[in-house]
Amino acid sequence: MASRAIWRSASRFRNFHVCLCTHTLRQCGSSVSFSPTIADYLRRPSLPFLQPVIPVGAGFKSLGICGRYLSSSAAASTSTSDNQEKSSSSSKANSEGTQSSGGSQQSGSDAGKPVRGGPVSWLSFLLLLATGMGIIFYYDKEKKRHIEEISNASKAVKEGPSAGKAAIGGPFSLINHDDKPVTEKDFLGKWTMIYFGFTHCPDICPDELQKLAAAVDKIKEKAGIEIVPVFISVDPERDTTEQVREYVKEFHPKLIGLTGTSDEIKKVARAYRVYYMKTAEEDSDYLVDHSIVMYLMDPNMEFVKFFGKNSDVDSLTDGVIKEIKQRKLKR
Repeated sequence: MASRAIWRSASRFRNFHVCLCTHTLRQCGSSVSFSPTIADYLRRPSLPFLQPVIPVGAGFKSLGICGRYLSSSAAASTSTSDNQEKSSSSSKANSEGTQSSGGSQQSGSDAGKPVRGGPVSWLSFLLLLATGMGIIFYYDKEKKRHIEEISNASKAVKEGPSAGKAAIGGPFSLINHDDKPVTEKDFLGKWTMIYFGFTHCPDICPDELQKLAAAVDKIKEKAGIEIVPVFISVDPERDTTEQVREYVKEFHPKLIGLTGTSDEIKKVARAYRVYYMKTAEEDSDYLVDHSIVMYLMDPNMEFVKFFGKNSDVDSLTDGVIKEIKQRKLKR
C-alpha cells in the first residue's frame, strides 16, 4: 500500500512537472523577467492537492532541482531577449553611424567638387546689361531723328507758300439801322470788325459790344487805325431797323447795325460760319443761342482773324493792331 501511494505521488509529480515546464516555456517569450519557482507554485492555493500528497523529505530535492532548472531557463530566456534588444539597438546605431559617416564622406567628396553657378551667371548678366544699353541708345537716337524730321517739316511748311485762305466771309445784302440797303462792297477800303447778336440779348451781347467799342477807340489812340464796328442781328423777327437803331446808339456812335429778312440773315450767317438758333418760346419772349465771335476783315473784306469771348479789351486791341501791321508788311 505504501509503495502504491508513493507510485501515485511520483506519477502526479511527473504530471505536475510536465505542466510546469509547459507553462514556463510559454512565459519565456514575454518581457517579464520574473519566473516563479516550484515553491511559489506549491504555496499557491490553486494547487492544494500537492501539499498532502508529496512528502516533505522525499522528492523535495528533485523539486528544488526542477525549480533551479526552470529559474535558469527563464533567466536565460530573459538574457537572450535582452541580448537581442541590445543587438538590435547596436545594429540601429551602426546603421545610423554608417549613414552619418556616408553623409560625411559624401559631403567631404562634394567639398572637393566645384560649386555649380546659379541660373544667371556674370557673363549672362553682362550680356543682358549691354543689350539693354544698346536698346536705350538706339531708341534715343531714333527719337532725336524723329524730332529733327518734324522740326524740318514744320520749317518747310512755314517757309512755303500759303495753303489758302479761310472760307469765311462773302457777299451779303442787308439793311442798316437808317433803313438803307447795304452790301459788303460798302465796306471796301476799310478795316472792319463784325459781331453777330440780337438786341434782346440779356448780358453777353451788351458785354461784347462794349468791349468792341472800347477796343475801337484804343486802336485809334495807339496805332491811328480806323476800325468800322458792325453789328449784324440774328433775330430778324424782332430786330427791326428802328429796334437796331436804338440799340447801337447805346454803345458807340460809329457802330453800324444791320438786319434783314430771315433768308438774308441765314445767307450771311452761313457765309461767316455763324451758328444761331431760337430757343423755346414763352409768351413771344425767347432767346437766341449763337456764336460769340468777332471777325476782323481787311479793306478787301477778306477774313483776317477772329477773336472769341475770352479776349478782353487789351488783348483784343493788341491782337487787331498786330494783325493789321503784319498784313501791311506783307504788301
